[in-house]
Parts: sequence; C-alpha cells; structure tokens
Amino acid sequence: MAYRLYEGKEHARSYWKYRIAPTDHLIQQVLNFLEKQMGRPFERAVDVGCGSGQGTLLLAEHFASVLGTDVSPAQLEMALQHSKKPNITYRECAAEELPSADSSVDLVTAMSAFHWFHRPRFLQEANRVLRPRGCLALLNYTIDMRLGYPDCCSHTLNQVCQEFYAALQPYRSAHLGHSSIEIYREAYESIPYPDKEWHECVWVEMPMPLSSYMGLVESFSSYQALLREHPQKATALSHDICQRLMSIMRVTSVETQVVVAVKYFYLLACKPQDA
Repeated sequence: MAYRLYEGKEHARSYWKYRIAPTDHLIQQVLNFLEKQMGRPFERAVDVGCGSGQGTLLLAEHFASVLGTDVSPAQLEMALQHSKKPNITYRECAAEELPSADSSVDLVTAMSAFHWFHRPRFLQEANRVLRPRGCLALLNYTIDMRLGYPDCCSHTLNQVCQEFYAALQPYRSAHLGHSSIEIYREAYESIPYPDKEWHECVWVEMPMPLSSYMGLVESFSSYQALLREHPQKATALSHDICQRLMSIMRVTSVETQVVVAVKYFYLLACKPQDA
C-alpha cells in the first residue's frame, strides 16, 4: 500500500519552509543522464510526490512543461502559492495512478518520496508513462546529516546530532525498515532496464541557520510521529538539542549560520527503445 503523510496544513508549511531540495549539481546529473539517452530538447517531466513543489520548480527551468503530483491537498496548496512559472501544473493523485498518457513523458522523478509509494505499482506506472528512451530518477537523502561550525569541535557537535536521530528512531515508520537506502537499492536491482545507474554516499554541503536545521529534522516523519504521540516530549527534545548545540558552538542565536552536510543517494534508469 501507499502511505499518506505530510497532509496537515501546518506540516505543509513546515515542509515548504525547511525541507531541502536537490542541489543544482544533482539535478544536472539527472539531466546529463537524460540527455545522453534521448538528447534535447526536454519536453515533459512529471515530479511524483512533489510535496510543496521545491523539486518541481527546479525541473521547470529545463522542460517545456512539468507536472507535479501529490496525494496531499495541503501540500499542493502550498506548491501553488509558490509557483509562478507558467509551465508548471499540479494535480492531486496517487503516485500509482498518474494522469499522463502512455509513452508521453521524458522524465519521471520522485524526490524524497518513492519510499512512501506502493513501489512495484509505481514502477509499473512510471514505465507506462515514459516514452521510449525516457528516464526515471529516484532521489533521497538520509537523516544522519552532519553539522559544521567554525572553531567548533565537529565530533562533539555531531554526537548531539546523533543523539537527536537516535531519539527519533523508535518513531520511524516500520514501512521504511532500518534504512531507506535499501529500499532504493532493491528498486534499482528490480528495474529491468539495461541502462541504469546507482549512486550512493553523495555528500552535499548546505549553509543554513541552525533554526532551519532544527526545522528540517522536525519535518521528518519520525519527529512528526513523536509530536503526535507525545507533544511535550517532542518539544522538549528539540529544545534540549538546540540548546546543547548552541552551547557547543558558543552562540546565543538560533539564527547562527551552520553548514549541514547531507548524504544523498539516487538511481537513474532509461526505458529501452523497444519497451
């Protein structure tokens, strides 16, 4: 079955404000793979599980038209509020039932979303809508992000971060298993296309205020599950972690700039010409 999360309006606002999108470099890797397979120009992309549209906006720079789909009306409402590009449209629908014709799409993406889908059905649906030589790109990153701050002991700082992640682990959805990397690796191995690539441990550094790092972790499904079950415990945990990080950094403002290192992994696959 597919899982429905991130649907409340407050969570959608948090998702837009704090969730990170793939960097230009990562998007370029996807585009390079697509260009190698089918050349330019790029006509149509579908961003599945688009959430509040951060990744959809990135794709719009490179395609004649982009469709963002999600099951959450609140997420799509947030995406529409921030979408001013005329070549983007959004539709509410399941990932396994895309509103696209057979063999009509150059690129199907899912950015930090595939693990929530009914995975075999989605892969079948992606195969249906992709045109011959069209490509599938599934991207995600792990929760074990690293924090950096000048003149500060990185080991001590990240020990606190690891405590944060460990406290959230019991609230991780059983659907995700121990590691979402395994979900994507299994998908890669199951895709029958001969032209495909697997990339793991792609570290990307992103500067942001400490408040944004905290908001990012708080937007994860495990923290949201803790917040629903034990609101005071969740709030106290987040406050304690933030205060300890600030103490180690010797700062008093949660808006202090830090560098967050994020570990991405992704798969790329090209539908054969004769499929």
